Amino acid sequence: MKFGFLRALLALAGATLLAAAPAQAQQQFITVLTGGTSGVYYPMGVALSQIYTKAMPDAKCTVQATKASAENLNLLQAGRGEVAFTLGDSLSDAWRGNADAGFKTPLKKLRGIAGMYPNYIQIVASADSGVKTLADLKGKRISVGAPKSGTELNARAIFKAAGLTYADFAKVEYLPFGESVELMKNRQLDATLQSAGLGVSSLRDLATSVKIVIVPITADVIAKVGDPAYQAGVVPANTYEGQAASVPTAFVQNFLVTHEGVPTDTVYKMTKAMFENLDHLVAAHAAAKAIHKETALVGMPLPLHPGAEKYYREIGLIK
Repeated sequence: MKFGFLRALLALAGATLLAAAPAQAQQQFITVLTGGTSGVYYPMGVALSQIYTKAMPDAKCTVQATKASAENLNLLQAGRGEVAFTLGDSLSDAWRGNADAGFKTPLKKLRGIAGMYPNYIQIVASADSGVKTLADLKGKRISVGAPKSGTELNARAIFKAAGLTYADFAKVEYLPFGESVELMKNRQLDATLQSAGLGVSSLRDLATSVKIVIVPITADVIAKVGDPAYQAGVVPANTYEGQAASVPTAFVQNFLVTHEGVPTDTVYKMTKAMFENLDHLVAAHAAAKAIHKETALVGMPLPLHPGAEKYYREIGLIK
């Protein structure tokens, strides 16, 4: 009798464990891949993780600082993250498999979520350097961003279009935004190229410490890049301290991406929650003011994730 009772207890315990297994399997882990902590991706990624946590209380959301676009996309392809920020030209390179841009093979597991905000390619020199044009950079010391980051790929493209190579500079540093600014403050660099939202904290910090000049990137140079991802834009006057006039420059759209292994329902909730809480992103960084659901699909260079597509159909953006 006791033996039969014990067998019944064991059977009940096993059934309970089996019933609990699906619930445990539902635990979602969402890692947001961003960029350096002094850029725009990181604070926006922190805000996104807060939005996701509120929309999906059972999800465990974390934010990872990275070297930005190329690293983010390779991590996504490897399943080592669920959502990431990237520049549009890097995303196109990843989808096609451009080895020179850091993608040995096409990253076909990637899927789109949304177009975000434009990254302005901002070349900033110290006033003491005497640099006023792209040609003046020849023989100067410059930082071009982390190796094969979206920023560094932008630097290669713009300088090539302007008839410059890295060999033309006295010194080339491959540093994140914050470190580049520190070297400029210490007169160890003459200029830095930073691809980011307008008013990025690193350049605001620099402008309060030394007099700066924003180097114009003109329409003819942008045309010579030969990539439709590069568009003509403007850094409005007074974006940075001491910047009295507007300056022409180039911009590239940022995208939010995921991979095919993330569940449809998860990506649907992430997409919906982001667009319903844009004010939270704007509070994290003013660059988010440029995010609009109406333009979320413009220029998307790869297939949408089914979860994102579900949201856009729901709101009538896709028929």
